[in-house]
Amino acid sequence: MSHNKQITRRNFMKVITAATIPVVMPSKNIVRTKREAVPPNVIIIITDDQGYGDLSCHGNPILKTPNLDRLFSESVRLSNFHVDPTCSPTRASLLTGRYSSRAGVWHTIMGRSLLRGDEMTMADIFTQNGYITGIFGKWHLGDNYPYRPEYRGFHEVLTFGGGAIGNAPDFWQNDYFDDTYYHNGKWEKFKGYCTDIFFSEAIEFIRKANRQPFFVYLPTNTPHWPHNVNEKYVEAYRNIVPEKRATFYGMISNIDENIGRLLKFLEANRLSENTIIIFLTDNGTSFGAEFDNFGFITDGFNAGMRGGKGSVYEGGHHVPCFIRWPAAGFQEGSDLSVLTAHIDLLPTLIDLCNLKTPENISFDGSSIRPLLAGAMKSWPERTIFVHNQRVDYPIKWKDYVVMKSNWRLVNGTELYDIYRDPEQRRNLADDHANLVKSLRQSYEQWWEEISSRFSEYCPIVIGSDKENPVKLTSHDIHGQVAWDQRHVFRNSRCDGFWVVEVSREGYYDISVRRWPEETDLPISAAPQGGVAIKPTHARLKIADFDLIKPVDTLDKAITFRVPLRTGKTWLQAWLIDGRENGESNGAFYVYINFLK
Repeated sequence: MSHNKQITRRNFMKVITAATIPVVMPSKNIVRTKREAVPPNVIIIITDDQGYGDLSCHGNPILKTPNLDRLFSESVRLSNFHVDPTCSPTRASLLTGRYSSRAGVWHTIMGRSLLRGDEMTMADIFTQNGYITGIFGKWHLGDNYPYRPEYRGFHEVLTFGGGAIGNAPDFWQNDYFDDTYYHNGKWEKFKGYCTDIFFSEAIEFIRKANRQPFFVYLPTNTPHWPHNVNEKYVEAYRNIVPEKRATFYGMISNIDENIGRLLKFLEANRLSENTIIIFLTDNGTSFGAEFDNFGFITDGFNAGMRGGKGSVYEGGHHVPCFIRWPAAGFQEGSDLSVLTAHIDLLPTLIDLCNLKTPENISFDGSSIRPLLAGAMKSWPERTIFVHNQRVDYPIKWKDYVVMKSNWRLVNGTELYDIYRDPEQRRNLADDHANLVKSLRQSYEQWWEEISSRFSEYCPIVIGSDKENPVKLTSHDIHGQVAWDQRHVFRNSRCDGFWVVEVSREGYYDISVRRWPEETDLPISAAPQGGVAIKPTHARLKIADFDLIKPVDTLDKAITFRVPLRTGKTWLQAWLIDGRENGESNGAFYVYINFLK
């Protein structure tokens, strides 16, 4: 362990010793060289739950990532780069250039992973500038209209439901191998391993682009739990690290192999020179290390940082970010250790690709093009905020960090000098009372700015030709959530409401179900591993209606026909066991069909 700690400190301190950058908006007048005359292609690869220390180029003594190491050696590395501590918020900020909570996303479930319909995404902007756009992998910003990726600027869509393969909105019993994915509006069966498929389909999309500039968003669902991967990727780590870490590393090895395959394809097709490749991860490690109750590492490797996924200590949100673009003449293999974040990438790409944007668009992030190009060496200070809410309604002062230069104010009472104390062991708050006060005031102002719409819900639209029927799942319920298919199997507790917006007045058939349609199972059935229920009635509440119908043994769904007027309303549904000592539970699935 002492050897690992020495590597950790040296590696971490090496990359976090420079100035910070200011708030700088994209340049309006970009002078391009002849090599830059052709619009660059853009590929963003973001992995799921891989932390800063989960790469061999960052000093991990066990994990081998040769292709990521190569990308590392050929890139400008944002070595002081920060995201949100969990999945959906990071993706919301990355795609909008705005703080995730401002964009309506502060959780991964509970209807709070839906990206507000009035937010403009990176794909919207690239599409408006003549790019062909595609997503291949994890979306996790809404599975219904108007939140699906095809309504957010993407021409080609290959994804799955929810935040992980096997979540409640996903196709039933997907397990990473030979799964059914959501492809351009329909569920389609694919053969192979999930990550291999997403890279293969992205490569084919690029092949068919036929010289049109392309924007590829490649957000892998791996190495997120569950850790399903071919044994050949895991065997090198078995008996060396704990089992869960071995499979976690195996999934990263598979990602690394696919990145190598993508790089070879770009080179073979003469696309490498003028393609911007950005690699980052969405939060700190989930299984690369183990921590005590205070976030200090007890086993594994975390590049000298405290905390992992979900933490507002450095290890929860400080992640890798590599930017490679040979045609622009970026300095290869260099570290840019100014304070940067996910909110900066969209403004930077707008600047690098000379994209036109609507005049009223407002970013929280800043273009760092001058820094990438080496045009400026030092920048004034800036302040960046990260918080971890994971509740239905955000709570002020809950789990946050204010970052400024070398300082980290954690939860308002802990102050760390990250340069001198990267493991965040020495709380200096008492020694710098004025700085603590100033950073708390900055947080107050930030909260005031981002919280103006916290009381709003993101409604799921029903009755639209864009999606009819609509499938509601317990992943997006406001209340007690059953977000995974494992919860459906176990009949886990589920109770709450969906927020819907009726787009057309008329009659709607609303079907209450235990199992999704593709299973074709009766409500009372229990597939292998499942918990059987025997409800006597189903209940539906929507608008002014509160309706109950009996359930028979072979019923697969209980359907209510109701007239609805346009507007926003709540929908609730239950399966009720009316017998003595019978138990009731919320419905895991509700299908809504507008009767044209």
